[in-house]
Amino acid sequence: MSRPGPHDAALQLSLFDQPPAPPPARARHAEPAAPAPLPAPAPVPHFQHPRAQRSIALAGHQVGYEFRRARRRSIGFVVGTEGLSVSAPRWVALAEVEQALQAKAAWILRKLHEQQERARRLQAAKVVWQDGTSLPFLGETVILLLDPRVTGAQLHSATDTLPGVPRLTLHLGLPQTATQDQIRELVQTWLQRQARRVFEERCAHFVPKLGVRIKRLSLSSAATRWGSASADGSVRLNWRLIHFALPVIDYVVTHELAHLREMNHSPAFWEVVRSVLPDFERSRGALRSEVLPSLD
Repeated sequence: MSRPGPHDAALQLSLFDQPPAPPPARARHAEPAAPAPLPAPAPVPHFQHPRAQRSIALAGHQVGYEFRRARRRSIGFVVGTEGLSVSAPRWVALAEVEQALQAKAAWILRKLHEQQERARRLQAAKVVWQDGTSLPFLGETVILLLDPRVTGAQLHSATDTLPGVPRLTLHLGLPQTATQDQIRELVQTWLQRQARRVFEERCAHFVPKLGVRIKRLSLSSAATRWGSASADGSVRLNWRLIHFALPVIDYVVTHELAHLREMNHSPAFWEVVRSVLPDFERSRGALRSEVLPSLD
């Protein structure tokens, strides 16, 4: 049975309502009615780089892009957080640049939409440090509660919550008048402490399986790297991994430990990873697609 639409609803009502009154008879010499106004055109989807000097219509989208001449052999396109940037050799005419843009329109628009959606998700992930705020922790949601009765930060786990209701609460030994900076500092300290504990446990689990030896394990806060490994046995892991579920953490741990056997990304390296994590591709995909909360 199909879902009724607006027209179906009007037909249903007409079965029970009084019929509308007939229109009044038009005078013999009545003036012709004025034509109905045309509907306003739909707004054109728009992408605008903050330093745009040129604009082009791509498949119904108006795209303002940053353009510069560069010492290069071909036309280059970069879609970043600010929008589309185009660079071209000095000898390439603008008409040729626009032809190249039209040829790449589908790719450019797809990347612009992806960046727009990512920006929306990043904005939604911005943390407001207050009582009742939620954060991801080991793949679950933990609710922050200001509780001056406790000392430091204490994690509580409920066993009888309703479906969809977070079972984890982090009680913070702070008064209700605590500032955002105080809350953030206490929570980040606790998260880093948990990260070290979990990383040490997972390294101890995988080290004998991979036949490697760690000389030193340290936490990292790098903006673009989840981990690193040195030939001398030093391993660094980004503490923000503590937001992810354990399979994702295991992938990064295994990845860095595997580098202690293969200091490259050759097929041999990936076979080392696969020897202990046969389905590591799934966790690697989650690592790329998830947006972490903005803690600043």
